[in-house]
Amino acid sequence: MTNELKHVYCEFNNTDHRTNLNGIDRLIVRRGQPFSISLYLRSGSYQPGVSSLDCVAETGPQPSEQYGTRASFGLSASIDTSRWSAAVASPPGDMVALLICSAPDAPIGRYTLTLGHSARIEFILLFNPWCPGDAVYMDNEQNLAEYVLAQDGIIFRGAYKHPIPTPWNFGQFESGILDVCLKILDMNPKYLRNPGKDCSGRRNPIYVSRVLSAMVNCNDDKGVLWGKWSGGYEGGVSPMLWRGSVEILRNWDTQACQPVRYGQCWVFAAVACSISRALGIPCRVVTNYLSAHDTNSNLVIERYVNENGEPIQSKEMIWNYHCWVENWMTRPDLKPDFHGWQAYDPTPQEKSEGVFCCGPIPVRAIKEGELTFKYDAPFVFAEVNADVITFIKKKDGSTSKVSSNALVGQKISTKSVGSDAREDITHLYKYPEGSAEEREAFKKADHQNKLLQQQQDQGLHLNIKVTSDMRKGCDFDVFAVVTNNTQSEKKCRLLFGSCALSYNGFMGGNCGFKDLLNVELSPGGERKVPLRLNYSKYGGQVTEDNLIRLAALLLDYTTGDTTLAVRNIVLDNPEIKVRILGEPKENRKLAAEITLHNPLPDTLENCCFSIEGANLTGGGIITERLGSPVGPGEDAKVKIYFTPTHSGLRKLVVDFDSNKLCHVKGYRNVIIGK
Repeated sequence: MTNELKHVYCEFNNTDHRTNLNGIDRLIVRRGQPFSISLYLRSGSYQPGVSSLDCVAETGPQPSEQYGTRASFGLSASIDTSRWSAAVASPPGDMVALLICSAPDAPIGRYTLTLGHSARIEFILLFNPWCPGDAVYMDNEQNLAEYVLAQDGIIFRGAYKHPIPTPWNFGQFESGILDVCLKILDMNPKYLRNPGKDCSGRRNPIYVSRVLSAMVNCNDDKGVLWGKWSGGYEGGVSPMLWRGSVEILRNWDTQACQPVRYGQCWVFAAVACSISRALGIPCRVVTNYLSAHDTNSNLVIERYVNENGEPIQSKEMIWNYHCWVENWMTRPDLKPDFHGWQAYDPTPQEKSEGVFCCGPIPVRAIKEGELTFKYDAPFVFAEVNADVITFIKKKDGSTSKVSSNALVGQKISTKSVGSDAREDITHLYKYPEGSAEEREAFKKADHQNKLLQQQQDQGLHLNIKVTSDMRKGCDFDVFAVVTNNTQSEKKCRLLFGSCALSYNGFMGGNCGFKDLLNVELSPGGERKVPLRLNYSKYGGQVTEDNLIRLAALLLDYTTGDTTLAVRNIVLDNPEIKVRILGEPKENRKLAAEITLHNPLPDTLENCCFSIEGANLTGGGIITERLGSPVGPGEDAKVKIYFTPTHSGLRKLVVDFDSNKLCHVKGYRNVIIGK
């Protein structure tokens, strides 16, 4: 059968394969699902049972049947969705309508399909979570809409007692982003060493996830992001400034694969999520509050304080929060019951098999304490379960253990399906504290049961309480509460201090301190000691994270026992109010009126509002600067125009920046009509 003309029906196929948001100017399909093309025959007509057609599908620079990157197949009576196949879907004639189907485990990537001697079709093949034969199959339309198709979302930051939703534009379908994601795969060292083997590995979402974990950071390769957690951000952009992944991915692409400066954990995770969704793997960003960074794999975090209760910096830390991602897939390499969500972490922390990457590891394996499973189970297990032991280091160099109530792995959070609410998924990572199942998981992890390590009740209790209204710019009180549960009088010394804190545990300058040498408590008595935090003192110390670490150290003169209580607080930024002017319609100019009230006793200068949104701002950022400063108690207000290009629910992400209030985030959900 010879042919000369072809039609690939990009709009129909891309819509049918749910890839039309990438555009309809080229063929983008998902594996294990048929697509339609037409051939116009040069001579004669198609005769069932007589005519034949040789089809060859190839991907990568060295396609081979051995690697599974080349497939040869002919016409069948009907489509077989379990392998590469082709079937005629039209009556005899000089125009033949063909159905082509890829294998559900074919490597993803760019393909050339040769039909007969002369017809060639190029297309992109993606993972297919709608296909039961695909390893990333997900049997829930609402989940698929959230974890594959949604181009915007919420990442939780702040503190575990005060989670703060941060909007993010994943933008995986914005113009050119899919090409950047495929380029990231082609820049990975495994591809550069052996492209044939690497392209073959792209059939497997486990392999692809591990490659992405390494390539989103630049520590070992030409990865996307440069991580920076201290000092200034000269020569780049503060991680706080990013509103979405699109600008980051485009910058990496246009700057000859030089790393984009700078990222921190939520940025690494968000970019990884964008790439996973673009390639067709269901993905979500997860936040673990009070996340342990265990450097020596003993599942214990050892912390030190000086005699004033001030922390002594060490490599082993507890991050105020840490973000990673979960990809959905089966794990045929492990024993049954470990399919589903797999945690992987692109933030460079520790090396795995000689490379800065982490995962994927089944979330279920972490819960069950299965630390021998691939990949990096002990590190992730420690992030959510590590024990914390605190020592006081005295001036003479001696150390002694301090009673403390430090927690690890709290309020593990992700965005809810179909809403901006926080979903608590802690139960997927760990059994309830103190339960028999938790003890069994620790036993399986060959780790001492933390319940056995808890010290006996000393009779003196210490905790820190705060007020609900802790806004940046205000003065407010925090309280150390000492309770005497013994039958005797107690005399104690109480040191109560505060310092600025970065989200990854690094301590900054002093924000307030008091030392009470003679705290007396009657049996059953309670003492509430306030510490005033003044903006005039903390305002110049806090970082963009808006975090303050509170620490109270109680010394019992009678017994010599020391108790430590620590609490991190996050200061609320002012709310950004967004009002949409006019009726939101597709391809019609729209205005947003954006307002922010200045809560500080300082004047805000160099004020700037920026907006970004998938299919709202053309894949770019629209910025509007204020012409004049905004005084204390005044409102900063602008009107920004944008043109939506697609209908549906869209998230308009807003960022405010000035000399005194940096990177205040807000958003507004907008329903765009046709």
